Order: sequence, then structure tokens, then C-alpha cells
Amino acid sequence: MIFISHNSKDKAVVEQIAIRLRDIFGQNNIFYDSWSIQPGDGIIDKMNEGLTQCKLFLFFVSKNSLGSNMVKLEWQNAIMKMTNGQTKIIPVRLDNCIMPTILLQSLYVDLFQNGLEVALRQIVDIANGRNTFSPQFSEFSNLIAYKWWEGTTLIIECIAQYYMEPIPNFAFVTTNTEEQISYKCKDCVMFNHGFNPNAVHTGEGLTFNAIRLDFPQNIVPGFPQYAEFSAKTNVPIEIFGVLHETQKNQWKSIPMLNKTL
Repeated sequence: MIFISHNSKDKAVVEQIAIRLRDIFGQNNIFYDSWSIQPGDGIIDKMNEGLTQCKLFLFFVSKNSLGSNMVKLEWQNAIMKMTNGQTKIIPVRLDNCIMPTILLQSLYVDLFQNGLEVALRQIVDIANGRNTFSPQFSEFSNLIAYKWWEGTTLIIECIAQYYMEPIPNFAFVTTNTEEQISYKCKDCVMFNHGFNPNAVHTGEGLTFNAIRLDFPQNIVPGFPQYAEFSAKTNVPIEIFGVLHETQKNQWKSIPMLNKTL
């Protein structure tokens, strides 16, 4: 039995969850006052009956519910059952209220922050005994590039955000030809480099040139490396992307952002 504890002022949101849970688990397995308590029923008796059968107690926490004596009675009784191992309490935050200290020992579902669909999916996973983890950083990149202009020189800064990158080899994607652009590693005495025409092919059938710069030192957080690009002719410099060599001859695009000075 899933017991839904809430304040009537929050029904507009809570009922969306209740109906979806009813569709999944069946109405007889969801205690929701709108259908579990009918005219002529004793409210307290029905509440006690629902709490007695409850295995999962959903406490919809809001400023409204925290100010309700009836809801307070429900969740305090549920805490007593939880201490005896008879039920599991899942707080569901509906607004920017302050969670009661006694509930902070449990992770809560944050509908206010994450939205209805995410909250519902987490509640269903909990009810089914599934792990609620879902990746949040699927597009993670330790490396990031920032670009800006210093006069007529384009500077691209390559940064390691979290940990050292042992392969400091990069390719800068451009439409410029070798006769139109000069490049170097800023403040480097020695570094490997090369211009590779038609080296980058996109899924759309486009082809670009690549300027390879191998920085002489590993890139570690707080110690970025810089590439400088200058025009040899009147043709403007265009750098469209930055690739990092992850393994020999294997390259991965890294984010490139404009830097505001």
C-alpha cells in the first residue's frame, strides 16, 4: 500500500502523481483520500486503516502540509512505523519549504527542483525497488577551450577542469589554408606542430583543415596551455572547433566557448 499524505491546497499537483500511481499499481494499492475515503466513512478510522497497511509513505512536503495538524499526525505516525521497520518514508518536496530536520535523514524526491515527470519516475522506481540513479553528466568533458581576441591575434586557452590530461595534443579545425594563417604555442620554447589539409570530415560531408599543436607539458587544473593564431593575409581567421587526442590517432571534440575579458 502506498499512502499519499498531503494538504488539500496542494491537490492540483499531488493528484497528478496519485492518478499516475493508480494507473500503474491499481487504485486498491494507493491510499489517496479522494477515493479512499467516501461519504459516511470515519476519516480517522480510514486514515488509521491506510497507515496500518502502508508500506510506502509518500509525504508531499510543502509550506501548506507543514502547517497542517492532520498531515503532521500522519507523518509522525509513519515515522513511528519506520523506526519499527514497517514502512518506508519518501518525502516529496513541492515548494521551497525547509525540510523538517527529522526527515533529512532520508533522501527526498525534489519535485520543486526537478519537475513532475522526473519526480514521478523516481517514485515509481522506489515503489518497484529499483535504483533511482540516472546519469546527469553524460556529456562530461574534463577539457574545455576558451577563445578571445587580443588585437588581431586569436587566443585559444585549453583548460583541464578537474584532473591532469597526460596527452597534451590538440587539433584546431579551420577553413584557412596554410598560406593564410600562422600559429604557435604561446610561451613555449619547443613544441610539435603541423598543418593538415582536409583532415577533418563531418557527417554532413564537409571537410576542414586541422592545425595540430602538441603542447610540451601536461595540462593540469590551474595551468592551462595557450595557442595563438594570426592572419598572414587579409583573409579572416576562422577556428571552428578544437579536438583532443585521447589515444594515438583518435580524436574527440571538446567544448569551445567565447571568453569575455
